[in-house]
Amino acid sequence: MVNSQDLIHYLSAFVSDERKAKFDQVIQFRTRHITVVLEDLYQPHNASAVLRSCDCFGIQDVHIIENKNTYKVNQDIALGSSKWLNLIPYKKQGNNSLACIAGLRKSGYTVIATSPHKENCSIQDLDITRKTALVFGTELKGISNEVMDQADGFVKLPMFGFTESFNISVSAALCLHNLVHKLHQSPINWQLSEEEKEQVLLQWLRNSIRSSKLIEEDYLSKHKK
Repeated sequence: MVNSQDLIHYLSAFVSDERKAKFDQVIQFRTRHITVVLEDLYQPHNASAVLRSCDCFGIQDVHIIENKNTYKVNQDIALGSSKWLNLIPYKKQGNNSLACIAGLRKSGYTVIATSPHKENCSIQDLDITRKTALVFGTELKGISNEVMDQADGFVKLPMFGFTESFNISVSAALCLHNLVHKLHQSPINWQLSEEEKEQVLLQWLRNSIRSSKLIEEDYLSKHKK
């Protein structure tokens, strides 16, 4: 029976040594200790810029809630970052926000919403000892009332001007810069497990190889017992 390690070894022959070395480097900084939740974003530019920031800061999972708006990616902005991430959609429930929060809690996450309108802590002071899901709302209205009611806490970015809030993609980048730096300086076991690394590496290989599905099917058919 073929296991993930066997398949990774086989598919690795179809990518360059430089690409394999990059995979090995990047996977060491991937994390699920912090995850990002995007609720009803409707501007492809912002939606794509957030994905790019998540990839750059090593965030592996992005949870995408679609209640009223369809999430669209502008590849000119995302620069292919979506193929390196796990995009987890929520669009089949009556209220997808509640379904997302329930799923995150089941996975052990503390749900922290970004909002300038609530009593909250500064991003620098946020406790990330527990797994943390950071929720960002729409460009115009912010997070929904459902998220406002269900969140375990709220966080804000310090601002010193007249404008009420940052652009959503800027907010995400600033938050992740702060939290990932804090995470890397902490004793928290934030890296992916060996099993998770295998799953992610396999996904990256599949997304990097042309006709990877056919290549994989051919390999598996030859190694059936």
